[in-house]
Amino acid sequence: MLKQVMELHELLDMPSASGAVVKDYLCEQGASEDQITINCLTSDKGASDFIKILIPGSNGKSKGGNAPTLGIIGRLGGIGARPDITGFVSDGDGALSAMAAAAKLVRMASYGDTLPGDVIVTTHICPDAPTREHYPVPFMDSPITMEDTWEHEVDADMDAILSIDTTKGNRIMNYRGIAISPTVCQGYILKVSESVVNVVERVTGQMANVFALSQQDITPYGNTLYHLNSILQPSVATDKPVIGVALSTAVAVAGCATGASHEVDIEQAARLAVEVAKDLGQGICQFVDQAEFDAIQSRYGSNVHFQTPGKEA
Repeated sequence: MLKQVMELHELLDMPSASGAVVKDYLCEQGASEDQITINCLTSDKGASDFIKILIPGSNGKSKGGNAPTLGIIGRLGGIGARPDITGFVSDGDGALSAMAAAAKLVRMASYGDTLPGDVIVTTHICPDAPTREHYPVPFMDSPITMEDTWEHEVDADMDAILSIDTTKGNRIMNYRGIAISPTVCQGYILKVSESVVNVVERVTGQMANVFALSQQDITPYGNTLYHLNSILQPSVATDKPVIGVALSTAVAVAGCATGASHEVDIEQAARLAVEVAKDLGQGICQFVDQAEFDAIQSRYGSNVHFQTPGKEA
């Protein structure tokens, strides 16, 4: 999938990058215009184009079927930080991965390789996002509030979600490549999905990397608590299971750094998303051990309060 990654990188590494530019590219790959929705959101910090594309499955809900729908979310603050910084920033890797996966799925469908289930891919395109201070390296900020982001990134039809995000500004992961999180669902950090581990290992040809989560990481941004980054923020806005797919490095790299995107790693994240979509639709991939999750809730009750801002101190 390097072809899709490289072509999209060229389009996104421009001051004129926008949802419309990405839409035109996806239509060139075989998507129809009615599959793609763009919403431009603005604030006093700037603007961003939220883009959503539906790739219908042969037995997907969009056609009245019952195969599960995978959501692929490209999580980020922005793809650029102009005018202060010139070029595509590391933080944009999540958006690039998600759109490359969408392009591949659209191309596959145009050739007749339609997956059983629907796939919904969302991200947002902002070439001039602000930055903010963070230890050990600066983070990208976003012109859009997290509440608006949740509304446009998460679709109610998604039955399981992969949230792809650059996760380089930390000392938790000290390896380059991709890693997955444990499954997060309804305020619980659950065990790592073995079937997703299987996909990671066949895609990378290596043992799967799994990154650590704290309880704070799955609470909403803005509650003053520590967050590794925003990779698990989609879990706040849904009752469906979410797995984070992190693009990591051996040393801490700022989200606003340019020249820090590794196309091979981005391709692996995108290819992982496509392969999970195949397996989920066929029923051979599960994000949650439902029987155990029911037992946990029966013993310990609901944890959905962790999806809220919580009580004031």
